Amino acid sequence: MTPTERPTERPTERLVALLDHLGISVAHMATQMPGDIAGLAAGFGARLGGIVLCVPTRLDPAAFAGVSDRVLMISGGGGLTADVTTRAAARLTGSRRVVLTGYDAPGWADVVADCTDTIVSEMTGFLGSLKADASKVTAREGSHAEITYRIEGRGPALLLLPFFLAPSQWAPAVPRLAETFTVITLGGRHLGGVATLEDRARAPTYQAMFRTLIDLMAPKRGETVLDIGCGAGSLDRLLARRLGKANAITAMDTNPFLLREAEALAKADGLDGLIHFAPGNAEMLPFADASFDCIFSVTVLEECDADRALAEMMRVARPGGRVGVIVRSIDLPQWWSVDVPEALRQRAATPPQSVAAKGVADASLYRRARQAGLRDLTCFPALVTLDRPEGPIWRYREDHLVAQLTPSETAAWQAARDIAADQGLLFMAHPMHCVVGHKPAA
Repeated sequence: MTPTERPTERPTERLVALLDHLGISVAHMATQMPGDIAGLAAGFGARLGGIVLCVPTRLDPAAFAGVSDRVLMISGGGGLTADVTTRAAARLTGSRRVVLTGYDAPGWADVVADCTDTIVSEMTGFLGSLKADASKVTAREGSHAEITYRIEGRGPALLLLPFFLAPSQWAPAVPRLAETFTVITLGGRHLGGVATLEDRARAPTYQAMFRTLIDLMAPKRGETVLDIGCGAGSLDRLLARRLGKANAITAMDTNPFLLREAEALAKADGLDGLIHFAPGNAEMLPFADASFDCIFSVTVLEECDADRALAEMMRVARPGGRVGVIVRSIDLPQWWSVDVPEALRQRAATPPQSVAAKGVADASLYRRARQAGLRDLTCFPALVTLDRPEGPIWRYREDHLVAQLTPSETAAWQAARDIAADQGLLFMAHPMHCVVGHKPAA
C-alpha cells in the first residue's frame, strides 16, 4: 500500500487523530471548505461543538444533516456562496445563516480581512452557546498526522481550517477570537486549498496537459522560468524534477499563506534549492522588463484582470521568449460517467461559473493572447479527467453540483454514481483552455 492509499490520507482520520493528540473531546470548527469536515460531521458529530462554514462556494448539506442545529453559515450577498448556502439552509433545519450584505465572496475573496468585525461578532455569538473543550497540550505549535497547528488564546477549542485561496486566511480575526477561544490554526498538505491543488496536480491528465505546455515552451538549458500564481507550488515541483538544475525557476504568488505552504512542501520533497518563491501580483509583476525566457500561468487569469496580466507577462518576457497560459473553461461542458435523467445530466454538464469581472475562463483567451502581442500561437483546449472520488479535487467539483440538487435528485445522482463506481467506471472530465505563444524578437 502506497502512502497515497493509506486511510489516514483522508482529512477525517487526520483531524480525529489531531483532536486526540491535543486532548480535545469536543471542538468548534470553522472552514470555507465543508468537504474537509464533512466526514467528521457525518461520522463523528459528537466531537463537534459549533460548525462555522465561512463563505463556502461548494456545500453538500447531506453530511451536516445530523448536526444542523450547530451550523452557522456565513454567506456573501451574491454569487455561488449565496446560492449554495440558501439551498443548504432550506435542508439544514435549525442552522443559522448570516449574509454579508453587499459583499460578493468568490472563492479567492479575502473575506476575513474585508469583514473582520462582522465575522468575529457572528462567530463569537453563535459559538458562545455551544460546548467545546480546551486543549490540554502545552506546546503552542507543532504537527500531528501531517497537519500543522498553531495555538493562541485560552478557552473552548476553535479549530480554524484553511480557506481555499484567501490571502490573509483567518489571520485578521485570530487576535480577537483568541480573547474568547483557544484558537488552533491548521495547515499542511491535507487541508484546504493546498490539498485541492496538490490532488489536482496528481491527476495523470492534468500532468499531461502541463507537460504539453512545457513541451511547447521548450525551455533551453540555462533559460529562466517564471510561474505566475504558483499556489502550493505543485506544478513547480513537477517542473523542478524534470529540469533539475538546468533552469532557474521562480514561483510567484500574491497569497502569503500559499507561498509558505509551497516552500514547506518543496523543502519536504528535497526541491527547495531548485525553486525560488517570491511574492507578487499578476497585474503588476515585481520584475524588470525582459527578465524571463519562459513564463507560464495556470488557472490564475480567471481571478484577475486578464488583459493586464497578459500585458505584464509580455513586459517581463525577453524577446523571443515564450508565454503559456491555462485557464478553466466555463463555456464548454464538463462530463460525468453517470447515467442520470436528461435534465439532471444537463445540469451536471455545466461547470462552475466562477470568474472575476475582468477575468478570462473561455475561448476569448486565444484572442486576448494575440492582442497582447504573442505570435505563433498554439491553442489547445484540453480535458482533465478525475477518477478519485475520495480525493479533495473531486469532492470540490462534485459538491458544487450536489449543492444545486433537491433531496430526490441527490438520491438519483448517488444511485447512478454507485453503479458507475461498482463497474469501475466512475470518473469525470472538465475542459480547460490552453495557449502558448512567442514574444517577437527585437
